[in-house]
Amino acid sequence: MTIQTLPSYRAALPDTPYALWASGELDDFLHLPEGSRAEIIGGEIVVSPTPTVSHGNLVHYIARAIDRARFADPSYPWTSRQMMTLNLAGFEQGYVPDLIVAEDAVFETAGDADEVELRPDEIELVVEVTSKNLAAHDRPPAGDRARRKPTKWWGYARVGIPYYLLVDRDPKIAATTLFSIPDQGSSAYLHRESWEFGATVRLPEPFNIEIDTAGWRPWQVR
Repeated sequence: MTIQTLPSYRAALPDTPYALWASGELDDFLHLPEGSRAEIIGGEIVVSPTPTVSHGNLVHYIARAIDRARFADPSYPWTSRQMMTLNLAGFEQGYVPDLIVAEDAVFETAGDADEVELRPDEIELVVEVTSKNLAAHDRPPAGDRARRKPTKWWGYARVGIPYYLLVDRDPKIAATTLFSIPDQGSSAYLHRESWEFGATVRLPEPFNIEIDTAGWRPWQVR
C-alpha cells in the first residue's frame, strides 16, 4: 500500500486502509509526525503534513467571515469547525476537511453525544485549501474519465454535500471556486463560480457572506 507523502514508502497493513482508518487504528501502523493527518482518498492513504501558517491563515479568514455573520445576526444558523473527521462509509473514503460548515445545533448535538465524526447529510459546506504536492486530491479528477481516480471533490459530490469551497493556491490558478448542485449519480458538481485572489468572494444563500481575499497569495515556488 502506497502512502502518499514525502517521501513515499510501503507499509504492511493487516486490513484495508479504510477499515483501519475507520476503526482509529491506522495511526498505530504509520507512526506519523505530530500534526500530520492521514486520509483515505481513492483507496490510498494520503498523509498531509502540518499546515503552513499561510495555509492556516486562509482557513481562519473563511471561518472568521462566518463568525462575523453570527455576531451581526444572532439567528444566523451557520458555524464552522476545523480538522474534523468526515467518514464516507458507503464509499470507503475518509477525509479531514480544512473546514466544515453546518448548523450550530449539529455541532452541539454531536458534541453532547461525544460523536467522533459528523455524517455527510449534516454538513452544508466543506472547505479545502490546496497545498503543494497534494493539490490534485482536492480538485476535480483529471484525465480520461475511465481512468480517473476519485478525489475529495468526487467524494463530496458523491455523498451530496451541497457546497464545496476550494481555495487553490497554485500560482497558475490562484482562485477560489464554489462548487454546488452535487449530482450523486455521477459524483460531480454541476455548477461552479470562481473568484481570482484579490476579488471579494460572495457566498450566496443560505450563507450570504462576503470573504475579502485582497491579501491572499499563492504558495511560493522555491
